[in-house]
Formats: sequence, C-alpha cells, structure tokens
Amino acid sequence: MFNSVTYVALNSALDGLALRQRAIANNVANVNTPNFHATRVSFEEQLSKQVARGNGAVKATSASSLEPTRLDGNNVNLESETLLNIDTGLRYQVALRAVDSTYSSLRIAMRSN
Repeated sequence: MFNSVTYVALNSALDGLALRQRAIANNVANVNTPNFHATRVSFEEQLSKQVARGNGAVKATSASSLEPTRLDGNNVNLESETLLNIDTGLRYQVALRAVDSTYSSLRIAMRSN
C-alpha cells in the first residue's frame, strides 16, 4: 500500500509543494532586497512523467527566476507570489487529504479485523 504509485506520488507532491511554500516565503521576505532573484520550484511535469512510467518518486528542483527585474535588480512580484502561495496551499491541502484518506482506510481495515 505504501509503495503504490499513488501513495509515492502524493508524498512527492507534498514534498514539492512544501519546498515551494518555503521558496515563496523567502521570496516575499526579500521583496525589497536589491538584486534578489525569486526562486521557482518545479516538479509537476517530472511527476507526471514518472507516474506515467509507473513510479511516482520525484525530487522537486529549485532555480532562480528569469523574470524581468525592477530597477533595483529585484524580480519578486508580490502579487504573483501571493497568488502562487494561495494555489500552492490549496494543492497541498488536496494532496494531504488524499494521504489522510489512505490512512483512514487503513485504520478502518485494522479495526474490522
């Protein structure tokens, strides 16, 4: 059960989303830091490919954003970060509920035996 593609993929997604949330927090904290470049976290495309291959294990990657900078060299857009944070939080909640559902099913099965 814990080695299923779905379970492994959900855990990979939770790890990637948690890393993205930390990157967003760091980006927002540095919104006024000259020459700071936002960090972007990606894993969804790789996760999709791995799931199609029958393996949901992926590691999220992070890289500096190549988005245009302001005059001070900083490229953090607070509005974009806020929207990305909301999206990431919602995705995290959905994945967490799916993992919780797996554990709930396991608890029910253990009680009935």
